[in-house]
Amino acid sequence: MAEAVKALPQEIKDIIEVHEWDMRTREGIKRFLELKAKSLPSIALDNELVFEAVIPPQEDLIAAIKARYAG
Repeated sequence: MAEAVKALPQEIKDIIEVHEWDMRTREGIKRFLELKAKSLPSIALDNELVFEAVIPPQEDLIAAIKARYAG
């Protein structure tokens, strides 16, 4: 999932802030529980799970980001 975010066009990366959590750490587990995620991989936008258990096509990920942040 991290690779899908890293592969985004630069103009999209410029409008988002990326945080990645490692599930092998307490912080990662805490974040996973806070988001009420049920499986990995997962992507949340504005603390809302948008993609869970699937790596979205780049077009879908870009559309979800633009719907929230492009202005």
